[in-house]
Amino acid sequence: MNTLAKGAFKVGLALITFKTKMIILISMLLIIFSAVFIIGMFQALVGGGNSTSSNDYDFTSGGTKNLSPEVEKLRPLFETYAAKHGIPDYVDLLMAKTMQESGGRLKDVMQASESLGLPPNTIDNQEESIDVGTRYFARVLEKASGDEKLALQAYNFGHGFIDYANKHNNGKYSKELAIEFSRQQYQKLKHTGMYSCIRPESAETGACYGDIGYVDAVMQYIGTPMYAGDFEEVIKVGTQWIGNSKYVFGGGRNQRDISAGRFDCSSFIHWAFNQVGVDLGPLHSVTTDTLKHKGQRVAYKDVQPGDLVFFDTYKIDGHVGIYVGDGTFIGAQSSTGVAFVDMTSGYWKSTFNGRVQRL
Repeated sequence: MNTLAKGAFKVGLALITFKTKMIILISMLLIIFSAVFIIGMFQALVGGGNSTSSNDYDFTSGGTKNLSPEVEKLRPLFETYAAKHGIPDYVDLLMAKTMQESGGRLKDVMQASESLGLPPNTIDNQEESIDVGTRYFARVLEKASGDEKLALQAYNFGHGFIDYANKHNNGKYSKELAIEFSRQQYQKLKHTGMYSCIRPESAETGACYGDIGYVDAVMQYIGTPMYAGDFEEVIKVGTQWIGNSKYVFGGGRNQRDISAGRFDCSSFIHWAFNQVGVDLGPLHSVTTDTLKHKGQRVAYKDVQPGDLVFFDTYKIDGHVGIYVGDGTFIGAQSSTGVAFVDMTSGYWKSTFNGRVQRL
């Protein structure tokens, strides 16, 4: 081989070697990028749990506040197992927790496997997850002496956080206490590589064990409770339609109907509470069936002005009104439009089914 040919061969070999190296380098970068992307997607999907992160879901309003349809459809199971485990008043909180844990999109919907000492997502049935998760939360709530926020954070951190709160904060929850506990636990366990700073405030404080923002994240799905002054106000604003409104089945779901005073029972309720800043979900889809899951159910013996009362008319819970006191409610009726109605005698007494919802 002459000198010129040898030179060309060396140049060609160098180019091939360089090309090979570039292909290897690009391939490695693609592999790393793919791995990071997949991990990120998995963390976004899993949501809550003992190393949960904050998630941005495109949720539609549901039975509580911004519940996903996937969680809202599980409400009957939450009601069943909350009653079974002795915490029937905590259905909304359990569902809010589930929003943070999974958004309703996983089989282990409450991320309850770890409460049984199992690896994450071992439970592969949503009903079983709700049963196990509700039972565990009931136990944690009891240990927390009913402190809901302490129980929520302990569901995320583990019940050792309750012992820590008992020792350092008279058994009460505080965000500062959660940060302190998380920081201490992370220092003990960071060598395992199992935990990461999933929120900016976690990185800033070194509190990277679990999710120090868990309580706030759950509570964003709980509606703002009404206060005593709101009860009188919502009744007062409703009276403006007495004598000048018309009942229209399916009416009251656009501004033209509202301006003309055309309501059905559920759209009137939605309008009245909206006037005092209480969001009862999308106007276009409000029905007695959506309203009966709002707030908290209370016994009729405890009914107060501002509570919703339900009647079995053309169907179960087919009519709804706002209780005003002394056995009277205000609502939009087919025979009168918006009016005050006595529910202690006659038709409305016979159709009242005992359901009272407090918003």
